[in-house]
Amino acid sequence: MKLVFLGPPGAGKGTLAVRAVETLKAPHISTGNIFREAIAAMSPLGVKVKGIIDSGGLVDDDTTIALVRERLERGDAAAGYILDGFPRTIPQADALAGFSTLDRVVNFDIPDAGVLERLSGRRVCRKCGRNWHATFNPPPADGVCDKCGGEAYVRDDDRPQAVQKRLDVYRAQTEPLIGYYRAQGLLVDIDARPGVDEILSAFKAALGL
Repeated sequence: MKLVFLGPPGAGKGTLAVRAVETLKAPHISTGNIFREAIAAMSPLGVKVKGIIDSGGLVDDDTTIALVRERLERGDAAAGYILDGFPRTIPQADALAGFSTLDRVVNFDIPDAGVLERLSGRRVCRKCGRNWHATFNPPPADGVCDKCGGEAYVRDDDRPQAVQKRLDVYRAQTEPLIGYYRAQGLLVDIDARPGVDEILSAFKAALGL
């Protein structure tokens, strides 16, 4: 099953994806991980991304699209995948439609107040990108990722002022994708306010899993 996860930052897309891959037997593909892998491999696109990030810029659409397309061509994504963080804009969605056909787009719906509460407690592995929450899903007591040994830390963009700015960007750039995919009959809405187990159950029910 080929899926896109939509939702504001802090909606729990990454946390749910970790659980969903166990059911779907398909990879969870986030743009953050794609960028990190490309940089680590020092591929031509990875070198380009590193230069952009090191200069403080945002990775442009053409480069992001090329990296996603390259990732989806790997054998593990042939039967299905979960795309998280892409597409972010309608032009990116149009580009994705040119090289992959989606089965569903899952929209994780949560009000801004819920996002602010969640992100203030989020902890992220500096090495592999795994997510925890200080209250709802605590990281290991020693602050070391039990998957890769990286450091669990608070990102600068998870602080309240930065979170509000990210929400404003999401509402302006990415939220229009909800209507875009709803018009195509692909959208499934999931209430992202409950706990992970309840959200996972709703996700499975909505997709008939």
